Amino acid sequence: MFSEKQKKPVLLSPVTLGKYKLRNRVIMAPLTRRRCTEKHVPTDIMRIYYEQRASAGLIIAEAAAVSPQAIGYMNSPGIYTQEQVNAWKPITKAVHNKNGLIFLQLWHVGRISHPFIQPDGRLPVSASAKKAEGYANTPKGKKPFVTPRALNTDEIPGIINDFKNASENAIEAGFDGVEIHGANGYLLDQFLHDGSNIRTDNYGGSIRNRSRLLMEVTQAISKTIGSERVGVRLSPSGIYKDMIDSNPVKLYESIITQLSHFQIAYLHLLEPLVLLEPEKEYSRYLKVITPHFRKFYKGTLITNCGYDFKSGNKIIEDGHADLVAFGKLFISNPDLVERFATGAPLNPWDEDTFYYGGGKGYIDYPLLDAD
Repeated sequence: MFSEKQKKPVLLSPVTLGKYKLRNRVIMAPLTRRRCTEKHVPTDIMRIYYEQRASAGLIIAEAAAVSPQAIGYMNSPGIYTQEQVNAWKPITKAVHNKNGLIFLQLWHVGRISHPFIQPDGRLPVSASAKKAEGYANTPKGKKPFVTPRALNTDEIPGIINDFKNASENAIEAGFDGVEIHGANGYLLDQFLHDGSNIRTDNYGGSIRNRSRLLMEVTQAISKTIGSERVGVRLSPSGIYKDMIDSNPVKLYESIITQLSHFQIAYLHLLEPLVLLEPEKEYSRYLKVITPHFRKFYKGTLITNCGYDFKSGNKIIEDGHADLVAFGKLFISNPDLVERFATGAPLNPWDEDTFYYGGGKGYIDYPLLDAD
């Protein structure tokens, strides 16, 4: 532990986020782990998993589908049925019993799905009928993504309502708030980028129009559960799942400026998951996200991707972020906060168990010795 004469690392210091006082600035990032039932109902093993990690300043639980149409991954959770809501309750209670806080990430995957996963074998939906490269894991094996159906303008209020209802369900399930998933190539992200959105209505064309759905979802949820319980996640240099834009810097400067007006609990920004290559093709994308966009956002900012204890402290000390989210380190180190505080070594993670299996690679990572 740090002695009284040593300055406590800023990463381990308390901070206010929305309506909550966090014990530390170490955030558990949302991580899809696929330990639910085939009906997308959380299981008891998930209670153990989240309870083990309750010392985080805030847990952002894995993305939960806001409707049957929103599903893209087998055995991932939902938050649209009473059965799902009831199954989440022991999980949130376990975290609260450990004096932890937990938000739920809400998503609609859009075109990153397949008819074999969709209700009645229907086509996935998206901003436009543009296919993503890649494959979906389905009950019938790995299948290429299909060309989605473009949402009709009159269907969009229903999407917004699904997010709103999901936020109400999350609060009923005991979550302290929700994070809107606007990143990583899923539906809201598909509307943002001109590479996936070629609409000609009020949800396409200009940056203001392409960001309209994200803003309307944010507004609807903020009015429903209170803006102080809402976060938004964005990936300004995300190029996975064919997320291409002609001017991503200008796009996200506008989006982040707009989000500043909502007075939400936080904005969650992802640094690039991979080096942007080839250099010429992706030269319009930023290689360092958080320092650039900090000046466009007036509220609390979480940064994520690639940080360790040293770099996490530095990004906060430099004034670029207020909190740091950790993903893989939390997978393999349930007591990550305690390990940061004591300088203990970190467990390596096992990628083979990220998305499959039961307790192996999920709740069996060793904790620090009680001694």
